[in-house]
Amino acid sequence: MPVNAQREFPMPHVCPWWFAYTFDHRLRLYVHNPERILGPYVKPGMTAIDLGCGMGYFSIPLARMVGDSGKVLAVDIQQKMLDVLMKRAQKAGVGERLRPVLCDSANLCVEPQSDFALAFFMIHEAPAPARYIEQVYGSLKPGARFLFVEPKWHVPREQFDQLVAHAQKNGFSLEGRPRIAISHAALLARRN
Repeated sequence: MPVNAQREFPMPHVCPWWFAYTFDHRLRLYVHNPERILGPYVKPGMTAIDLGCGMGYFSIPLARMVGDSGKVLAVDIQQKMLDVLMKRAQKAGVGERLRPVLCDSANLCVEPQSDFALAFFMIHEAPAPARYIEQVYGSLKPGARFLFVEPKWHVPREQFDQLVAHAQKNGFSLEGRPRIAISHAALLARRN
């Protein structure tokens, strides 16, 4: 199946805000520990984007990692997710480092100034995943990294590999395939 800007996954799906509480369970730390997964890529002072941030499972740890001089753009299509995220971020003491960004299905709404982008278990929800990856490219500085992770039960390996190949044809280089439990993962870097 060729990768293009048309729908690449069989069913459109956006996780309802209330279901996101199930993703933030403490037991998930044993499978997807944000500090362990993101630590090699995120440093103090960076600007990071959490695409499809939900209620902040990765955004809040990212905000800790970028420190007082960094910032996190928490991007989601649902205002309710962003509202809950900001309450959690304030409670965690990192609210001033987070900027909620309400996007729509066609536009990420972020400027091209970021050092790192994360899309964890969410590109399969985009109506046009290939076009979405092109927008991620446009949001990054030259040399910035993009960690792209999809669940094995939603995205077959062949489709994931096609999206990685599409990213490579559109300005990304493949730096590696990190091992992340129950996931397909690719670490991409924006070429100049």
